[in-house]
Amino acid sequence: MVRMVCWNINRSADAFTELSEMDDVDVALLQEVGRGAAGRIADATGERVPWNWNRSSTWPAVVRLSDRVRVDLFEPVAAEREGMPANAIAVSDARTLAAARVTPLHGGRPALESFLVFSMHARWLYPHPQAERARPRGGRAVYAYTDGSAHRIVSDISAFITHTNPSSHRLLAAGDLGTIYRPADNSRMEHPARARTIFDRMQALGLELMGPQWPDADRRADPLPHGMPKDTRNVPTCLAGQQRRRMLDEDIISGYQYDYVFASRGFHEGVRVHAMNDAAGFGPSDHCRIRIDVE
Repeated sequence: MVRMVCWNINRSADAFTELSEMDDVDVALLQEVGRGAAGRIADATGERVPWNWNRSSTWPAVVRLSDRVRVDLFEPVAAEREGMPANAIAVSDARTLAAARVTPLHGGRPALESFLVFSMHARWLYPHPQAERARPRGGRAVYAYTDGSAHRIVSDISAFITHTNPSSHRLLAAGDLGTIYRPADNSRMEHPARARTIFDRMQALGLELMGPQWPDADRRADPLPHGMPKDTRNVPTCLAGQQRRRMLDEDIISGYQYDYVFASRGFHEGVRVHAMNDAAGFGPSDHCRIRIDVE
């Protein structure tokens, strides 16, 4: 079994330190890795990921945490590049996606078939200036959105899906999509139709949504946040400032789910996920850890 944790660490170096102290974790799929965490990753693993800090203050990453696996990182290269090397991934935006091949080991030798992992971060984008000027009078302007980034991520992952038979693939993608799964039609936090297209495209590629969905979590939202149907199985994986204070001061957790795990159909039967969304699971970040076990 390979044990992984997916976590948007929100630039927190302390979050990576907490993660590295989880002895049974083999691989970390991280989002929003800042300079401090990047330095600790290099110190802890001896592996240096090529961060381009001139372009962004945060990056996604795949990090090996144990000698029970081999992790072969893919170098992100421009999507328009021709003649793609085997150890590279064409990305529309390197700030949104990191990829690697994970091979389980026993006694230093491959023990099980390898699989591909992707750490996803659908970063916030801002509308074109023309779109802002054209907003309806008295209407609510949408100042930022993530579905554009999410669709670029889906397109980049689709390059690894070349057969119509989903069982021929061994892929796992996890991370922060900044998107709410199946919000109510009256949601003020999400455009339901736009959000739905992301999950529909994943399903069309043979990537099953593994959750986390209740009861695969430590806590569920109570009270339910605005714009969610009463029968939702979503669990809070991200807490805004006031929501985080209520968790710490009153043990009340009420937030939205932005973090998800997908696995290719067939391969997904051996994947189990669990949202570690109690106070300890959030730790110093505004997102909680998601545990992923691959048999």
